[in-house]
Amino acid sequence: MNVLFAASECFPFIKTGGLADVAFALPKALRKIGIDARVILPKYGAISSYFKSNMKHIASFEVPVGWRQRYCGLEYLEHDGIPFYFIDNEFYFCRDDTYGYYDEAERFGYFSRAVLESINYLGSFTPNIIHCNDWQTGMIPVILKDIFRFSERHNNIKTVFTIHNLKYQGVFDKNILGELLCLNDGYFNENALKFRDGVSYMKGGIIFSDKISTVSNSYAQEIQSPFFGENLDGLLRNRSYDLWGIVNGVDYDVYNPATDNNIETNYDSERFYNKVQNKLHLQKILNMPVNQEIPLIGIVSRLVDQKGFDLISHILEDLLQDNIQLVVLGTGSEIYENMFRYFAQKYPGKLSVILQFDNSLAQKIYAGSDMFLMPSLFEPCGIGQLIALRYGSIPIVRETGGLRDTIHSFNDTNQQGNGFTFENYNCYDLLYTIRRAEYFYYEKKHIWRNLVRNGMNEDNSWTKSAHKYAELYSYL
Repeated sequence: MNVLFAASECFPFIKTGGLADVAFALPKALRKIGIDARVILPKYGAISSYFKSNMKHIASFEVPVGWRQRYCGLEYLEHDGIPFYFIDNEFYFCRDDTYGYYDEAERFGYFSRAVLESINYLGSFTPNIIHCNDWQTGMIPVILKDIFRFSERHNNIKTVFTIHNLKYQGVFDKNILGELLCLNDGYFNENALKFRDGVSYMKGGIIFSDKISTVSNSYAQEIQSPFFGENLDGLLRNRSYDLWGIVNGVDYDVYNPATDNNIETNYDSERFYNKVQNKLHLQKILNMPVNQEIPLIGIVSRLVDQKGFDLISHILEDLLQDNIQLVVLGTGSEIYENMFRYFAQKYPGKLSVILQFDNSLAQKIYAGSDMFLMPSLFEPCGIGQLIALRYGSIPIVRETGGLRDTIHSFNDTNQQGNGFTFENYNCYDLLYTIRRAEYFYYEKKHIWRNLVRNGMNEDNSWTKSAHKYAELYSYL
């Protein structure tokens, strides 16, 4: 089976979120079970010169964008045993940022068409399946079925569309149908691409793909309801037979405290007593009191409502009265950035805030924290809680989406569970749950050590998920 994994970002070349981790780790896991999985993504200007210098030019061709013809270069690189293809067009992709431009419809409409055109230049590799990811690739199934339906090399290709976050849908003016996508106005109807008064790339992926998946079983159920469905819940209910929920995993080669070069001291579940050295080092570099007895709570996140920061805003001052330390790494809404700045000045030594994305520091926080906080309003899958378990930091989460599927509240009676959870989206439930974790940390040291060790020994790798995707592919 040949699978071409189409994504707008992929670790280690370009990363803004969890999609990049999936686009690297899932094909890697699929290849280990005998599937020839390859990845295709834009050749962004921000990709390091090291990778660019090792790319091999395969082909040059033109891609129709409405009435225009745009250059496309196809580059190839094998990294970590995975074949990668890069769509090269400097006008669209050689920019300072990955997303957020006025011409997103054109950039990713071009990318979708270029992915399909590139199949003519892949030599002996012809995909049986194109696995599309999020709205940036939502036009691939549409264009495949419309423009390439009579192409001998394309007409047997099936498509899978994975929803990583339904909230971001790629909705644009209806004029793009002919102006950019070479599609007729017949696609502007409720049974095709019409979404209110615009055209939705996300809707295109959902309707025109042969199978749909999302990144946890709970999220697959949630998005069929009005609250989580972002006005596409009816469509998803209609396609529920084709909708699979498959939880993401963690690449255990990348996220491994026994070999991680970003952390101060390596450790594993048999040597987890070495973890404390990472805590002491983190406290030191953050100018916090160096004290191994104080529980250190970590947050690595976008600072937005979805991630539960409105709850945190209501209980932050109360929380900082406790004998804890809190470290926050991330960027996001100005209101939350300012909130953390204010409280960091008010409670120096108890709250450290780093308003940027720093992958090396993120690893230090996973390794150095005792608890990891994710009180999300919704969370399609979440990878932070899985990395936290791997590094022996006990997750404190709200029961939603992938958090519900992967973190189970500790039960003192039967000693089952791997974290601390709350169900209602309520700030006082959050505060109670954090303080429950504090209690076990301070008063039940033997239980806490078992929680840490058991979490580190869990298998949250991609192995099980890769087999589920292989099962999904087998239905096509």
